[in-house]
Amino acid sequence: MNVPYEQTGKSLDTDKLGMREMQRRAFVEREAQYLLLKAPPASGKSRALMFLALDKLYNQNIKKVIVAVPERSIGGSFDRTNLKDYGFFANWDYDENFNLCTPGGDEKKVRAFKTFLTDKSQSIMICTHATLRFAFNQSDISVFDNTLLAIDEFHHVSAAIESRLGEVLNKVMNKTNAHIIAMTGSYFRGDNIPVLLPEDEIKFTPVTYNYYEQLNGYRYLKSLGIGYHFYQGRYLSAIGEVLDTDQKTIVHIPNVNAGESTKRKHEEVDTILDLIGDIEKQDPKTGVIHIKRKDGKIIKVADLVNDDQKERDKIVDYLRKIKRVDDIDIIIALGMAKEGFDWPYCEHALTIGARGSLTEIIQIIGRATRDSENKNHSQFTNLIAQPDVADGEVKISVNNLLKAITASLLMEQVLAPHVNFRTKNNQGNAEPGSIEIDGFKEPSTKKVKQILESDLNDLKAAILQDEQMMKAIPGNVDPEVISKVLIPKIIQTRYPEISKEEVEQVRQHIMADSVIKNGEIKEVGGKKWVRMANTFINIDELHIDLIDKVNPFQKAFEVLSKNVTTKLLKVVSETIESRKILMTDEEAVILYKKIAEFMKKNNREPKLSSNDPLERRMAEAIVFLKNKKRQQNK
Repeated sequence: MNVPYEQTGKSLDTDKLGMREMQRRAFVEREAQYLLLKAPPASGKSRALMFLALDKLYNQNIKKVIVAVPERSIGGSFDRTNLKDYGFFANWDYDENFNLCTPGGDEKKVRAFKTFLTDKSQSIMICTHATLRFAFNQSDISVFDNTLLAIDEFHHVSAAIESRLGEVLNKVMNKTNAHIIAMTGSYFRGDNIPVLLPEDEIKFTPVTYNYYEQLNGYRYLKSLGIGYHFYQGRYLSAIGEVLDTDQKTIVHIPNVNAGESTKRKHEEVDTILDLIGDIEKQDPKTGVIHIKRKDGKIIKVADLVNDDQKERDKIVDYLRKIKRVDDIDIIIALGMAKEGFDWPYCEHALTIGARGSLTEIIQIIGRATRDSENKNHSQFTNLIAQPDVADGEVKISVNNLLKAITASLLMEQVLAPHVNFRTKNNQGNAEPGSIEIDGFKEPSTKKVKQILESDLNDLKAAILQDEQMMKAIPGNVDPEVISKVLIPKIIQTRYPEISKEEVEQVRQHIMADSVIKNGEIKEVGGKKWVRMANTFINIDELHIDLIDKVNPFQKAFEVLSKNVTTKLLKVVSETIESRKILMTDEEAVILYKKIAEFMKKNNREPKLSSNDPLERRMAEAIVFLKNKKRQQNK
């Protein structure tokens, strides 16, 4: 997939206060007590927080600002910054003694944290999520009154009972008058546990800036590519085919618990180093590894997989201070260099193994999507294991493969322009950028608007990664069942507090957004047409009932069938076939009407042995209904 952008420069232009487009949008909501800022990597979230925090310190009676980041290396994003020279009324400045994102033990940092809370001369502190948790447990909750708590990479919070960070947030929100700013590139957690409880989430004012707005407004970066490559055997035998050492690249090797890992991470790093060339030396001051390529060029490599804390601190410090494009060529990482890691010159994010979380994919892609004059194209490559029919773990491989493909499709929508959907008013005055649909239910409550404005892509991620949906997508289940049974159930599970009417409004928006964006749109004779179920429909005549009859995610399997071998596709199909979903009453009711239509057209009942998955499903529905009737007659 390759997505081009206009290079308008709009997202980087600054106003008279020194604010970029996203930062201005956030600053409009500066008086909100609880603010949720969702914006992609490189959009300027760190500086947006500086503007908001300083306004709260100077104008909103906030006395202290605590900025919490997931790991020490990200603390550099909040270094002291001169803002006055660009038009703002104050600088982001603080005592370096209260920058706790430095080497050292937790005990010393907790003491510094508690000192900060009682020192009236200090107003800004930077720390890690861990330090915040430890210090919170040793402090009276009242000390957080009149404080702004800013949590970077907010998806690390969880409503789960065992989540310590979630517990901190819950108590601060419910027992103090503190203000909270939550920042994240995506609000989706791979474990399906909600980030916040519904009663807390509704209190947040969302500010959303999407990937399309960000990339479309760059000056240098013109296009972003997303590609999936398959390998057989060990990934180390295939990585040389996708690692271009002429490109500035971050290589993320698989977690040691992942199926793709050899379980010997240091040997994996050594193998990759040997693939690049011959090691000349490792700089004792910086930790940079110098490797001579076959053509004599020296490639500078950073190893962030190294477990030696001193050595890792050395190379992390070097990477934080990079100023020139030639300072580093390749970074090899495992858990690091994802969130908040800033290397503007990066052109290629090469990731080994399928990732189950949209958040992680967005974070990794974000490493390569900084705007920099050394590149006009960025690439995300996912190297994943090809399922093998002889492999006993084939189900896991197929599941990972489908996750990768569906994540790719979701990213395609994340990267596309936003479309507004409205109910048709028959007055022919649709607003630019909007599509009118007959029978469409527009959002009627604040909660539905919030879901559609700031949570839509994350909700799609949950739908695409749902186990039943993954089995249904390739055509095993009637599209109307997917639309009217499976999707509403997932919405209701994710948002248990919303009504059936609200679920329906969200469902219709997901269907319209997925069908329209995944469909081919063309203009003929002054009218716009969209391809739905291989038929072009006049957009002016769109009805929600038409949309409900289309499988919105069928494209996932179509993409798969076009890009893999027949043998592999057969493995995937057979694996999915062996994991069919159980029949539900709702599905049986929908299929009952279709069975009658089928029998009238074909003069026979659907067959269980049919090659058509939908005919087989109707045949199963007949068996299900007969068993149901038998049970009722007992």
